[in-house]
Amino acid sequence: MRGPVVVLGDTLLDRDVDGVVNRLCPDSPVPVLDEIAATDRPGGAGLAAVFAAALGVEVVLVTALAEDAGGARLSALLAAAGVRVYPLPLAGATPEKIRLRARGRVLLRHDRGGASGEPGQPAEEVLRVIGAASAVLVSDYGRGVARQPALRAALAATRAPVVWDPHPRGPAAVPGVHLVTPNESEVRDLVPAVPGASRLAAASRGAQELRRRWRAGAVAVTLGGDGALLCHAGSTPLVVPTPGSAEGDTCGAGDRFAAAASLALARGALVSEAVQAAVAEASGYVAGGGVAAALPAEPVSTTPDRRVPLSPAGGGAVRPGGDRIGVAAVATLLREVRAGGGTVVATGGCFDLLHAGHVATLQAARQLGDCLIVCLNSDASVAGLKGPDRPVTSEGDRARLLAALSCVDAVLVFDEPTPEAVLSWVRPDVWVKGGDYATGAGETAATLPEADVLRRWGGNTVVVPYLDGRSTTDMIVRSLAERTR
Repeated sequence: MRGPVVVLGDTLLDRDVDGVVNRLCPDSPVPVLDEIAATDRPGGAGLAAVFAAALGVEVVLVTALAEDAGGARLSALLAAAGVRVYPLPLAGATPEKIRLRARGRVLLRHDRGGASGEPGQPAEEVLRVIGAASAVLVSDYGRGVARQPALRAALAATRAPVVWDPHPRGPAAVPGVHLVTPNESEVRDLVPAVPGASRLAAASRGAQELRRRWRAGAVAVTLGGDGALLCHAGSTPLVVPTPGSAEGDTCGAGDRFAAAASLALARGALVSEAVQAAVAEASGYVAGGGVAAALPAEPVSTTPDRRVPLSPAGGGAVRPGGDRIGVAAVATLLREVRAGGGTVVATGGCFDLLHAGHVATLQAARQLGDCLIVCLNSDASVAGLKGPDRPVTSEGDRARLLAALSCVDAVLVFDEPTPEAVLSWVRPDVWVKGGDYATGAGETAATLPEADVLRRWGGNTVVVPYLDGRSTTDMIVRSLAERTR
């Protein structure tokens, strides 16, 4: 494979709320679900990207993320799954799909997020990565990413095989894609069936019409537990049956199918071979327990102030300490600054035992734009980086101290070892590091680990001067030395 598998499309936040039903509502004849647990997962193109990453390849996701708690949560989930996110700005709210379940059965699905927002322009780095892909999967959920003109031009120009998983509310596939993967329902919406036609005849006619209309190399119609029907060169379709019984939760099976087909094409398979591999993969996925088994997730709290934490441990939730700390504070700040055409600046670190060196860096960073957001390592993250004896100061106190500085506009706590997830959500125009990075052997702003992340949306990484002789570690060592005298 010459490059990563690129997944492009609309990402949603999926939540499963599991509980028990023991009674009916007294004022309406509907069941009452007593919640036991809730789990969050990426949905839409995000789920397809997670599936592709789980199959052992390098995966890039080009998607639009909103400046809200749902967008922050998605960034953390995708980073934890090993997916590199190349985000586009998204107007409006993160689309969410919530399944209320009892005993493994869905009682109700609750969608929220409103009408789809308009995704913003991709950076040059996004177009470059599409051109360098080994395969591209367009996972269209009808919310606008697949309509973006610059992305469509890049898809039409790439030499990589393109798999297009369509949506009835989405656009036509770009001409020349290798494989289109609608399900039966989507085919009926896109190509009305002839009255009285058999199931296979309707699927075959719809696939041939889509292949002609979109000038696609092949169309594979997924048939649920019965496999798939492939129409490619010639007039006789190929029916690929499932290898065995595949009963169970089918949520995500289409994404699994498309991801597996894309991976097979990236590795040089013929389209017929890719469809056979995809049928086997999707069938095994359903038979093995579906999304709950494939992506086991830690339960998340649903109390109002921690509804959508940035990571499973809750690192980015709204925390006590004022309206300048947490996801909600940062989201509000981002909307205000960007509405006025301002520049968003961010920096990050542990900030354990806040000292004059820290303050000098923060003051210099604030002068570079119209707001400064501090991405703060949580207690768990600091312990992982510095050892079990750190931090000296708890994350709550560190966040409050930083938020009290006049040069800091908001603080966001994260649990991951690196700030990649929060950066993909915040998308700062400028990322600032203290000048101690510039004094290392050959270390410059361009070679900092965050520089590659910032390029995904056209941001810049800079270094600012750092006061010599200030170090939290040195302060701790000197303090311990004085105690032992």
